[in-house]
Amino acid sequence: MMKVTCAILEQDQHVLITQRSATMSQPLLWEFPGGKVEAGESEAAALAREIKEELALEVEPLQRLTPVRYTYKAFEIELIPYICRYKGGTLHLLEHQAYKWVAAEALLQFDWCPADKPIVAEYLRLRSIASR
Repeated sequence: MMKVTCAILEQDQHVLITQRSATMSQPLLWEFPGGKVEAGESEAAALAREIKEELALEVEPLQRLTPVRYTYKAFEIELIPYICRYKGGTLHLLEHQAYKWVAAEALLQFDWCPADKPIVAEYLRLRSIASR
């Protein structure tokens, strides 16, 4: 079981999503950016490190959402989402093909990696409760 964190990075009423490149596993699908937790590393530290390495952004994990366990053909992951605050940096794609800042209500229009789908659903539920 591989532990992987992902960031739901909010800024100006939009959320950052990234599209996997054609050479990555799950090619061209959309995901919340993140990466693997290394031995001895906290989830929050891993997430901040991965976002810095992959996107050149500084983020602060704020709220942990429900982890998702998903079995792909070759591996199994526990995907651990955090709502994050943008702290600085200029976005540079170092691994992904594309990125978009989208309004929460537009998230369902994208073709998501399977492990990210329950996270999208939970995030949208949280946002609908918060807006009441």
